[in-house]
Amino acid sequence: MPNMDPKKCPMPSQDPNVRNKNFKEVALGYTAEMAMGEAQRCLQCKNHPCRSGCPVEIDIPGFVKLVAEGDFEGAYQVVAASSALPAVCGRVCPQESQCEGKCVRGIKAEPVGIGRLERFVADWHREHNDSKPVAPAPNGHKVAVIGAGPSGLTVAGDLAKMGYKVTIYEALHVAGGVLMYGIPEFRLPKSIVQKEVEGLKDLGVDIECNMVIGKVLTIDELFNDYGFEAVYIASGAGLPRFMGIPGESLNGVYSANEYLTRVNLMKAYDPNCRTPIQHSKAVAVVGGGNVAMDAARCAKRLGAEQVYIVYRRGMAELPARKEEVEHAEEEGIIFKTLTNPVEVLGDENGWVKGMTCVEMELGEPDETGRRRPIVKEGSEFTLDVDTMIMALGTSPNPLIRSTTPGLEANKHGCLITNGPEGLTSRDFVWAGGDAVTGAATVILAMGAGKEAARAIDKAIKEKNA
Repeated sequence: MPNMDPKKCPMPSQDPNVRNKNFKEVALGYTAEMAMGEAQRCLQCKNHPCRSGCPVEIDIPGFVKLVAEGDFEGAYQVVAASSALPAVCGRVCPQESQCEGKCVRGIKAEPVGIGRLERFVADWHREHNDSKPVAPAPNGHKVAVIGAGPSGLTVAGDLAKMGYKVTIYEALHVAGGVLMYGIPEFRLPKSIVQKEVEGLKDLGVDIECNMVIGKVLTIDELFNDYGFEAVYIASGAGLPRFMGIPGESLNGVYSANEYLTRVNLMKAYDPNCRTPIQHSKAVAVVGGGNVAMDAARCAKRLGAEQVYIVYRRGMAELPARKEEVEHAEEEGIIFKTLTNPVEVLGDENGWVKGMTCVEMELGEPDETGRRRPIVKEGSEFTLDVDTMIMALGTSPNPLIRSTTPGLEANKHGCLITNGPEGLTSRDFVWAGGDAVTGAATVILAMGAGKEAARAIDKAIKEKNA
């Protein structure tokens, strides 16, 4: 009989007033008993709507059924057959708007905790099984991947399983992309990311770091000098956006990308780390997405007494995941919604000492259906802060498209492709993830990688038939 509890099994976690002072993982994970009980909430319904919400096509009812039966290794193998990064997705995938959003249990109660169960089986496998994946027989064909983030790792893993010799070229000194530099340790431990990367290396994937494609090598050189038959561009969207208001060039103004990279990749929270970062008393993070939540929660952990989320719409319009907003509130982050900065104020030495803001109200919906924020007349006020972090989104770096003749992009700098398969305007050059969509989610980038792997395999086979 299914477990008909209307609520998910709660996720054990650190106390908010303890965790907001450390970088250890917030969520502690299910026990085996918790996982089995949660899995037994699944009705194993006939049409499996949850599967249609998964961009990487995991057999969700199949793995959940095995968890309910206590076959945790079997459940992991079901997930791993479709996902190159199960421990990652179980932690950062927005399940509430994807698989769990389509769960039948969610109609009258809370949906099954699919993400929590995916995390559980991935962690169980890592802790109980040290066997390595076996690399398949090579098929004699070579593919280059630019970028070792979620999309690049996914396409590389899927192609490696088909027998391709895959080389990933990564600009940074470590593989993982946004999983390493963008998402904080307390949400996604870096040791877990690197364990997933090691699994791809075991499949025969080569990863060359400190390789800036467009500078060290061009795409044409990958084809002509290195003999690759296809190239997949998964270079992400690392170019930060700013507001263009007075004072943005003052000391103490960061892009969220820079701030999070210093904290996550360079470990600026470690007292022995030599990476400089502002240890602030009062921080304003401008924006309302997951990146804004990450930056604010990092600032709190670095010792800031007041940390503000400054967002021009209301709480109901925040684009961040509900769970991330709740965690931020629990940790003492102050939400100043319906507020917009208009100027950054500096002291005589060129450092931030505050910002001038205006209050907003929501007017009529714009072309996207979201209510447009409008300035309230006479509502100007000053917020006393010594650090400002801009979390307003990112766009793709122009380096690759500027060094690759015939590679077309749209007005936002995103590469233009033929749709889900990801073929660009250049023959045998595919692209996916944030390089195509602009900043989006890990799982959507992975889904693009899966689609492209199938398309690349098909194209190479047809060419050599």
